[in-house]
Amino acid sequence: MADPARRLPENAPGELFVDATCIDCDTCRQIAPEVFARTRSELSFVKRQPEGARVTHRAAMALVACPTASIGGAPKSAARAAAHSFPESITRKVLYCGYASLDSYGASSYLILRPAGNVLVDSPRTASPLLDRIAELGGVSRMFLSHADDVADHSAFRRRFGCERILHAADERAGTRDVEYKLIGNDPVRLDDDLLAIPVPGHTRGSTALLFRDELLFTGDHLWFSATHGRLHASRSVCWYSWREQIRSMERLLDFRFECVLPGHGRRFRATSAAAMRTELTRLLTVMRRH
Repeated sequence: MADPARRLPENAPGELFVDATCIDCDTCRQIAPEVFARTRSELSFVKRQPEGARVTHRAAMALVACPTASIGGAPKSAARAAAHSFPESITRKVLYCGYASLDSYGASSYLILRPAGNVLVDSPRTASPLLDRIAELGGVSRMFLSHADDVADHSAFRRRFGCERILHAADERAGTRDVEYKLIGNDPVRLDDDLLAIPVPGHTRGSTALLFRDELLFTGDHLWFSATHGRLHASRSVCWYSWREQIRSMERLLDFRFECVLPGHGRRFRATSAAAMRTELTRLLTVMRRH
């Protein structure tokens, strides 16, 4: 529960607030940008109190999704309604799970709806409303883990849905040794007609992207849209394995066609076309090579 005694001074006067336990994961700012913003010390705060049914609901969804329970003050009725609002649609076949986990530093996770079996990309928190809703949507056939940082509650999803978990062997850790399908090497692996695993070592040695229908690329922490820079971005400061390898991995992405980037951390981005996405990647590579 958020602590009123630790309420950040930047919060707008009113009931809703963010406390000092915020980790700047950006979850609330993405869900309810009308309400939340970033302080100079890089924490989220309430820039204005929510007004109107839609904005109040979005603010309550941010409270529910927050991985550190750093948001307080939303009416209980609004929080109860928000708890059943995830996963929410991004496209007709892809949903954002919300319920971010502190174990993955608040990373986003996604559910892909497919007749051949739904795919969960990275792990949200195992909240009962989310688990029940995913079950109503057909459960989870496969769980794609993009890298070691964002595996969170993967074992709980395996127990609930019996899903096959997929992770690159280079990112195996003590908690993921029992993963059913381990990718090896740097060559793309066709998981199904509409699913292609693309190893992108750099952020971690076993970082892997997932391409869905030659349109949507789930990138983990390899690539994202930066609201600060206003463009596609990759950061050397959070490159845990090799910046040189991350550049090479980014170069390999030029061989694939996609229009949308869905990251674990950072903002989602949709280009106007696959050609426009390629232009954005080429621009990013120029920046990366300078650093």
